[in-house]
Amino acid sequence: MFKFLGNKRLIFLMFGLICFFILMGLTLGPRVPMTWPEKFVKDSVSWTQGLFYKPAAAIAGFFEDIRELRVIYEENKTLKLTLTQYARDTQRLNELEAQNKRLMEALGFTERQRQTNNYIYRIAEVVTVSTDPYNSATTINLGDTDGIKENMAVMTVDGLVGRVSKVFGFHSNVQLLKEITDTDNNSKAIAVTVKGNDDVFGMIESYDKSGELVMNKVDQGDQIKVGDTIITSGLGQVFPKGIEVGTVTSIGPGEFGITQKVMVKPKASFTHIREVFVVEVPEVK
Repeated sequence: MFKFLGNKRLIFLMFGLICFFILMGLTLGPRVPMTWPEKFVKDSVSWTQGLFYKPAAAIAGFFEDIRELRVIYEENKTLKLTLTQYARDTQRLNELEAQNKRLMEALGFTERQRQTNNYIYRIAEVVTVSTDPYNSATTINLGDTDGIKENMAVMTVDGLVGRVSKVFGFHSNVQLLKEITDTDNNSKAIAVTVKGNDDVFGMIESYDKSGELVMNKVDQGDQIKVGDTIITSGLGQVFPKGIEVGTVTSIGPGEFGITQKVMVKPKASFTHIREVFVVEVPEVK
């Protein structure tokens, strides 16, 4: 008997089995209606649990919302950065596509010109444009080291835009066509003729406020009509022959009614110029 009581493990095991059977009996046995003290205790416990549960749930929900807001903020920040990068890449792509299109047109232009004359067309990029309304000088990225010289003609694929006015080591200034012509200085006049009709002769001497060039000294007998293309004649010793200047828009009487006054719309635009060609005429040996 004393040995049996001395085995503590066996005592605990028997006590556990007894409690288990008692609990099973209470659970599986017939349910006895709860007394009012039991109901009071149960209701009190439930009310107390609810009293603590709601604030705890609210606090837990608050911190959960903060965590979700943080996640949303980080996602939104990432999306904004991605969208900004996409916008920059799209803009850069559009610029490259536009530049590629212009260069392809320039390539086609030089190939056509090679079949027409033996001029050398050096393509240059416009790096700065003057904002001074009284001085439309433009700077290109070719200079003395590239063989550029003063008074070389400058054009785009559309037509004549100006001449090289000053040359530096690695860049040059270009005076645009509308600044070259000057009624007070006929030395700046441009000798021109009609494309396909070398018998016509005239001098572009000024740039009208309407945005057109004024061609004077056209003989009354010269056969010229609206729509004709005006090109350089090569007689002025500055601009080589054959460069397109513009299109005839109107013909009227000139000074003293002796000559004709012809209005010419420039072929090339003087704004938003990106690339130009400096025309080099090979020396005749």
